[in-house]
Amino acid sequence: MLLDNRVIAITGGAQGLGLAMAERLGRRGATLALLDRDGERLDEAIGGLAHAGIKVHGFVADVAEEGSVREAFSAIESSLGHIDGLVNNAGIVRDGMLVKARDGRVESTMSLSQWQSVIDVNLTGVFLCGREAAARMIEAGREGVIVNISSISRAGNKGQSNYSAAKAGVAALTVTWAGELARHGIRVGGVAPGFIETEMTASIREDMLERITSGVPLKRLGQPEDIAESVAFIFENDYFTGRIMECDGGLRL
Repeated sequence: MLLDNRVIAITGGAQGLGLAMAERLGRRGATLALLDRDGERLDEAIGGLAHAGIKVHGFVADVAEEGSVREAFSAIESSLGHIDGLVNNAGIVRDGMLVKARDGRVESTMSLSQWQSVIDVNLTGVFLCGREAAARMIEAGREGVIVNISSISRAGNKGQSNYSAAKAGVAALTVTWAGELARHGIRVGGVAPGFIETEMTASIREDMLERITSGVPLKRLGQPEDIAESVAFIFENDYFTGRIMECDGGLRL
């Protein structure tokens, strides 16, 4: 897909990976529709991108709420006329052990709210936005691309039952949708980042971060721009669909 004047929606687009993706795709000519539930950060992101000459519009939305997603995509169509692409990037972490115990005594467990909040945003949000984007592409008779952001943790990671389950689900959705939507001219790909230098990793204890970094063959964390370039590749390579691209510095969990 040539990105000039293509309308691409990015969830969680106000910061971190989403903002890096917006800058990369915008500099290649795409018109961006950034979705985020933080209106203040969304305004800041739009201002910065617009100052760089990137065509960008913002839409406040909660990807975990069906009504909010429908309203946001309706607003995108009303403002920009159509949609050509979607990056399902929005995600949260609520880490914790399934059961934390010492000397045979249970100290804590992962709460249902920890589990459900991550599933709602990281998996249900992908489903809701993907369904909405695909339906509108089909009804408009437009070919398109959906890129889902999974994670290296989809293979399982201690302390991340909720996150790992959600990201495994995202990878499965990617393959499923690619098969279902190909006849409509819609490609679906995924990117599985490793440990990337974002606000999420900034909250990790320094000793843990050093241990993580030492396990990466390239001996460093990835940068948001690395993931943005992977996303751009999927958009621009018209024979890529139904696969998950790993960008993790060689790390395998």
